[in-house]
Amino acid sequence: MNIILLGPPGAGKGTQAQRLQAEKGMVQLSTGDMLRAAVASGSELGMKAKGIMERGELVPDSLMVGLIQDRIAQPDAAKGFILDGFPRTEAQAKALDDMLAKAGKKLDRVVEMEVDEQALTERIVGRFTCAKCGTGYHDKFKRPKVDGVCDVCGSKEFTRRKDDNAETMKTRMVAYRAQTEPLLPYYGARGVLRKVDGMAAMDEVYRQISGVLSGA
Repeated sequence: MNIILLGPPGAGKGTQAQRLQAEKGMVQLSTGDMLRAAVASGSELGMKAKGIMERGELVPDSLMVGLIQDRIAQPDAAKGFILDGFPRTEAQAKALDDMLAKAGKKLDRVVEMEVDEQALTERIVGRFTCAKCGTGYHDKFKRPKVDGVCDVCGSKEFTRRKDDNAETMKTRMVAYRAQTEPLLPYYGARGVLRKVDGMAAMDEVYRQISGVLSGA
């Protein structure tokens, strides 16, 4: 089963991909991780990528597709893969399709995690974590039982990510819409696009995604 997860930053794609990887044996393909691994390995593609990145240029689509091709040929990808963060454009989607066809593989499903933009922003902006043990909290949805004291370790120090703010979220959402909207009709026309409620509880989102995959 080969799938793409689509959804804006903060929608929970990474969480769902990790669970699919753990429970269904699929491999999560992060283009960033693959680039770093290729550079570290010293492979021909890795050396090309290293030179491009050192010059501050964007890695071309052909090189990214080549990295994906190498990765999905490895034995641990036999049960399928989950792509998150690629493709971002229709040109990348077409290049990915061409490569998969040549490799005798195909995309089974493209799953869009639909979100309410305002609610997602509220969810992201309100997040904070215990600085000592990393337990996650939220201003509205999950406050510590004793205000200012971590439920787990009793620490009184908390941190927030600098980019968890409304302005950054707005910028991310504009970029996501610009990149992703062209992909929806492309994959819709191919009959592989399915939608799930990305605002539901994590277990419910996973149940919906599993249902989509079992119907593939």
